[in-house]
Amino acid sequence: MKLSINKSRSLWWTISSIFTLAGLISMVISWQNPNIKAPLRPSLDFIGGSRLQFERDCSQPGNCDKPIDINVVRDVAKAQGLGDSSIQIVTDKDTRAENGILIRTKNLTREQRTNLQNALTEKVGAFDQQKNQFDTVGPTLGRELFTSGMIALIVSFVGIVVYLAFRFQLDYAIFAIVALFHDVLVTAGIFSIFGLVFGTEVDSLFIVALLTITGFSVNDTVVIYDRIRETLQTNPNRPIADIVDDAVNQTLGRSINTTFTTLLTLFAIYLFGGETLKNFALALIIGFTLGAYSSIFIASTLLTLWRERTSKSEVLTTASVADTSVE
Repeated sequence: MKLSINKSRSLWWTISSIFTLAGLISMVISWQNPNIKAPLRPSLDFIGGSRLQFERDCSQPGNCDKPIDINVVRDVAKAQGLGDSSIQIVTDKDTRAENGILIRTKNLTREQRTNLQNALTEKVGAFDQQKNQFDTVGPTLGRELFTSGMIALIVSFVGIVVYLAFRFQLDYAIFAIVALFHDVLVTAGIFSIFGLVFGTEVDSLFIVALLTITGFSVNDTVVIYDRIRETLQTNPNRPIADIVDDAVNQTLGRSINTTFTTLLTLFAIYLFGGETLKNFALALIIGFTLGAYSSIFIASTLLTLWRERTSKSEVLTTASVADTSVE
């Protein structure tokens, strides 16, 4: 079966526009939300605060017989003046049972941490002091992480433009960057929606995920562009839409296989990699899927539209010159 992507390119652009617009609206709502005040819900990596993780001591008889009720934990946190904290039930590394509590909240003093731990002990059981973790991240470090991540993302975009302009032509590079920007923006928009609906936070690993997505996406795009360039060199008079459709169909199997096998690994990380890597893997799953989509349906079709219009302009210019010479 031959895929004619250019016949339905308005459909692909509409789908992308809907997802992009939904993400942008979510970012605006998130920014106006007094509990978030940012396009995406930031983690402690960016805003600073305290991270506390408690694990119950299952060596004590009866201490781990009942599962931890997250609503009880929320009630305890609220009673301690920490009602806006992010609370998760986590899996014990040794027993694989859900006997841990992860709390992300504002900066706490030593006394506040002790009071919180004592209150939780009364409600959910005694904790293993050897497994308890307390981390504090300052807002200055968070700003540095965000700034460094944004600089890295911009530098990668500039490097990709230079490389593609050198290897292909400037219009190839521009539309490849449009596709990359689409992938990054839609991924961020989806996480903004998740932040509003599910309370999903983004941390420094999310910036790493965005950088990884740009590399994967441009790799797919380069393969298609390379096939387009080869065909143009051998058949310069052939319609550009036919050339692009053939290039996509010739590389479609490779794109699908590469994306599918990569997603299998990412789903394994998402399911079994633990809480720390879950959002990182989710961002890559979304971004890699978008990367395959944008390479086929966005970068290629935009290049087709541009080349069709520029070729028509050249024909009109040539015809005008010919008419003038005849007169």
